[in-house]
Amino acid sequence: MAITFTLNGKPQSVEVSPDMPLLWVLRDTLNMTGTKFGCGMALCGACTVHINGEATRSCITAISSVAGKKVTTIEGLSADGSHPVQLAWMEEDVPQCGYCQSGQIMSAVALLSKKPKPTDADIDDAMSGNICRCGTYQRIRKAIHRAASMPAGKAKSAA
Repeated sequence: MAITFTLNGKPQSVEVSPDMPLLWVLRDTLNMTGTKFGCGMALCGACTVHINGEATRSCITAISSVAGKKVTTIEGLSADGSHPVQLAWMEEDVPQCGYCQSGQIMSAVALLSKKPKPTDADIDDAMSGNICRCGTYQRIRKAIHRAASMPAGKAKSAA
């Protein structure tokens, strides 16, 4: 039986086992490899996507649970990397190895959609489930503040 949902604004239908994790449907069935596998237990945040606008760990989310819902991956934020959070990430030189960054960015976007002007405590709370093994947490916080100060789709030049 086909499972139908919206992926990055486009209708999608897949015929897979209903208990298959969304992460593997995205990566292996739909070739959307921006979402990363980290731990497989929803502990690291590397697999974070949005389901109906909520940051969700795709590694433990059964594909059947997204039927009829809207899923957004890192590829769906913008076609050209011009989302304010993506721009702020580059301007603040956040990535080191880069592996966790798609999950970090997706969590940051979800935070800013709920709290457009977050405090450090808001950021720490929202991002606490995302692990960066390179330890770029200060740059992540700075980038979120920068993104919060940007008009949508426009970057401010790095000072």
